[in-house]
Amino acid sequence: MKKSVILASLLGVVFASAQVADTVRVRDIDEVTVSASKKLQKVVDVPATVNIITAKDIQQFTSFNVGELAARQKGVDFVRAGVLGTGINIRGFNSAFNSKNLQVTDDRISTLIATGLPFGTFSTVIKEDIERVEILLGPNGTLYGPNAHNGLVNTISKNPFRSQGSTVALGVGNQNVFTARVRHAQAINPKLAYKLAFEHTQGTEFEYTDSVYVANKGYAELDLDRDFNSTKFNTQLNYKVGSLSELVAYYGHSNNNNIGVTSAGRNAIKDWNIDELQLKFIHPRFFLNSYYQWSNTEDTYAMNQRTQNYVSFINAGFSEAVAKERSFNEQWFALSPSTGIPLQRGSRFKDDSKRFVAEGQYNNSWGAFTMIGGVQFQRDMAFTKNTYMLDFDGPINVNQVGVYGQAEYKMNGWGFLAALRVDNHDYYGTNLLPKAAITKKLGDGTFRLTYGKGMAVPSLLNLEGYLFGGLILGNGLGFTLSDGSKINKLDVETINSFEVGYKGDIAKKFYMDVNAYYNFSENFISPLTQLATNGRTVTHRGDQAISQIAGANPGFVLTYSNFGKVDTYGVDLGFSYYFTDALKGVMNYSYFGRKLDKNDLQNDGNKDGKVLDTDLPINTPTNKLAIGLNYSTPTFFGAIYGRYVQKYDFFSGVSTSAKTQDLDGNGTIDITENAYYAAGRTWNYGQLGGFTVDMNAGYNFSNGMTLGANVTNLFDVDIREFAGSPFIKRLVSLEFKYQFDFFKNKNN
Repeated sequence: MKKSVILASLLGVVFASAQVADTVRVRDIDEVTVSASKKLQKVVDVPATVNIITAKDIQQFTSFNVGELAARQKGVDFVRAGVLGTGINIRGFNSAFNSKNLQVTDDRISTLIATGLPFGTFSTVIKEDIERVEILLGPNGTLYGPNAHNGLVNTISKNPFRSQGSTVALGVGNQNVFTARVRHAQAINPKLAYKLAFEHTQGTEFEYTDSVYVANKGYAELDLDRDFNSTKFNTQLNYKVGSLSELVAYYGHSNNNNIGVTSAGRNAIKDWNIDELQLKFIHPRFFLNSYYQWSNTEDTYAMNQRTQNYVSFINAGFSEAVAKERSFNEQWFALSPSTGIPLQRGSRFKDDSKRFVAEGQYNNSWGAFTMIGGVQFQRDMAFTKNTYMLDFDGPINVNQVGVYGQAEYKMNGWGFLAALRVDNHDYYGTNLLPKAAITKKLGDGTFRLTYGKGMAVPSLLNLEGYLFGGLILGNGLGFTLSDGSKINKLDVETINSFEVGYKGDIAKKFYMDVNAYYNFSENFISPLTQLATNGRTVTHRGDQAISQIAGANPGFVLTYSNFGKVDTYGVDLGFSYYFTDALKGVMNYSYFGRKLDKNDLQNDGNKDGKVLDTDLPINTPTNKLAIGLNYSTPTFFGAIYGRYVQKYDFFSGVSTSAKTQDLDGNGTIDITENAYYAAGRTWNYGQLGGFTVDMNAGYNFSNGMTLGANVTNLFDVDIREFAGSPFIKRLVSLEFKYQFDFFKNKNN
């Protein structure tokens, strides 16, 4: 689940490199990573594809939104759902509930407990405190655990001993954007240091209304509020134990108000709080880590469901005031417009979930042989106050334990790596995740051949969901139908991945990192499907009678199941060339393909008797290309990037963005672009993708002041990057930053 041992004596090299980078070019071949093998290594030596976003990149080449830099990385599907919301996917199967990429921040899992969604803007770390972001492509579950399925995003913050001083940043932009950030770090004495950070960002989302349909008639979202804000702060205390070890204590908090997009539609996020408390011990041979996270919201609601409720009450003759009041209040039931029968359809989402994680790890080397081993424990305590999970009797407690080991041997330029992880989970039992790699030094680079297995686990929402008054039930226990047939409980989705690659200098100033991969994926989690078919009803969920679940209708239960298999393959090509020490050119290209047997009904996700693209949505462009120039001197810096994403279809729950097409080949158009799509119950604006250009520039004054400007979508083209989200228009931001070391301990 996390990076672990960071050798204290070597970390100085990393941070020293980051400081030197302001005046001396650090070659790509000399970059280091701590994520690939849970130890400090030169990036060319690791048996994985790693994209590294440095502190310098973050400070010079992005706006207040650090997520924008992911758009420039090879092998990454970058999506933007608005001014604030950004996200990434790796190697296919993107969705509005994407749990196939594990996101970690300073050894803490950065996903919501009940849904598994990445924190994103909920993160408690600010831009000025990020030392680096490492994005690993391909399965990395052996060392990091479940959901490092297609990739890993590891964010590492700055150490207060090595990043002392204070920074104040103020920024403004169109869409009413305003951001204020402060960071201070100080070593009190040679053994004790601390840091403090604060951020407040606000603005207004792009003008966009996702129409809500009731009886095929569209209605504007009720009380649409496009204003967003995010406030966060954190503090950390580092204490040196002896000459090599550190004890680290951290607390972080964030409060969020914005519009979020899920497979069920858009949500109004209202005062959603994240809190994190962490204690870890870092030693050259040992790593101990524990943390406690809690998540809380009382007023978040599904915008489409609230609107549907409002319309149903209006149609039933209630006044507008009463309809609005009851539209999201749990104690009132919406009425079916066709029958007038009360239906429990509360639109509010509450959350009071908690997570506890503990890990211990040991590593050692004997000559050319290196060994790493560890054990991890995770306890999720999901509690939604029965607003969207089956937690009538209190929190749903789920435990999982992982044990892992990795051995590596190097000789005469060859490297051999083998690793194995064993995970046990309360719901889906025991799983094995192996990994193996062979590397060979070739000149100034390294050739590699790797194999890895990953798994994407069902979220607690998939397992114990209770949505819309029992219409949707999670499948963590399986179901029994009236004819005695069984629906198996959800199991993990798996991927077996083979990759070949090379990275290194192919000329004095020319660096390349290229790979090709082939994946075997199976056991996907299906779209919601109706269990009660062909005259059958649902009698039990696990050992519990359906009649004992409030609101559940034996004749109509929607749930998830496992299905299907598909082969995917592709290449990622990354090239960089230094024209001078200050001017760097970059080109990244990715190709993605798939092989799906449409004659195999095991691939029929919605069980309608035919296999269509909507059953197993890949949601990934076939071709992506990014070309850019970075210029950086001690005084002036700037960049320009062009990004092309080939048009592609996107299907995720009720959200559809696709071209006009006949899905099943029967001569009838099933999906029409720029029209209402009845199967998804939303408006289809057409395929995602297109071509955009971003640029930025800035100047560092000698007194510590920096002025910078950033433009996203320079030519203001209409482009959509996520289903259910607005067209992304031009974004312009200006930022003033002042760095000083008034409080810095000069003796450290």
